[in-house]
Amino acid sequence: MASPKVRKAVIPAAGLGTRFLPATKAIPKEMLPIVDTPTIQLIVEEAVAAGIEEIVLVNGRGKGSIEDHFDIAYELEDTLTRRGKQELAAQMARISRMVRLVSVRQKEPLGLGHAVLVARDAVGDEPFAVLLGDDLYDARRPAVGQLVDVFAATGQGAVAVMEVAAGQEHLYGIVKGEPAGPGRVRVTDMVEKPAPGTAPSRLAIVGRYVLPAAIWPILAETRPGKGGEIQLTDALLALARREGLVAATLEGERHDAGDRIGYLRANLAYALKRPELAEAVRALCREMAAR
Repeated sequence: MASPKVRKAVIPAAGLGTRFLPATKAIPKEMLPIVDTPTIQLIVEEAVAAGIEEIVLVNGRGKGSIEDHFDIAYELEDTLTRRGKQELAAQMARISRMVRLVSVRQKEPLGLGHAVLVARDAVGDEPFAVLLGDDLYDARRPAVGQLVDVFAATGQGAVAVMEVAAGQEHLYGIVKGEPAGPGRVRVTDMVEKPAPGTAPSRLAIVGRYVLPAAIWPILAETRPGKGGEIQLTDALLALARREGLVAATLEGERHDAGDRIGYLRANLAYALKRPELAEAVRALCREMAAR
């Protein structure tokens, strides 16, 4: 029997963004731009390109500007049109029509597992994707779409992984598994940020998931783990043992926009993709490197 279509995606966005203070004191981290496009918009565009029809935004206090960004801005669009900037006005209108967005509130910072669980009623009893805003992927086939393909082929939940450098395992959730085809492993173990020297492998989970509805009761019964938080990793390990879980390496370039250097790198990489900016950016980099 064919796997059901993945129509909905959860984007957790309730975090405080402390690594980008003081910028994030009043501005949601998700609204920080990559060149001139908010990070959250790039994530939503990826989901839409993969066939997602509805975004469930797990929001937090003081983050209403994320919802506003995807709302109609009549005054702005009207002003741009009257000033002869029709193309820019049309671009703003496309943002508001991009996808159906539902916002739910995570009232307490109880971990990623809890943030996903908050979206349960909005998602309902169907498979769904999870996209973390710190991870940007530049790929021909959208990153989360590649996981949708894995889910469709296997009927099992799927998580994105990449091999990290030795000694960096403690920064990630790490999986161990058995080969299950090119670029895929069947997950047999999973540890959230293992102590140095204890990681079961160097395969790190990197911000994209496609999960079956069976994850909901597992998340509901998951107790606080590492850091006193409800860890999605713990629930995924239980899912792997009960129903199976596939870890897949994705094609494309990943940027860690949650790290200051990674964020700067992402800005340069995306600027270099734009013909109107590329030459000037290269010249700027040469100028700065010569100092």
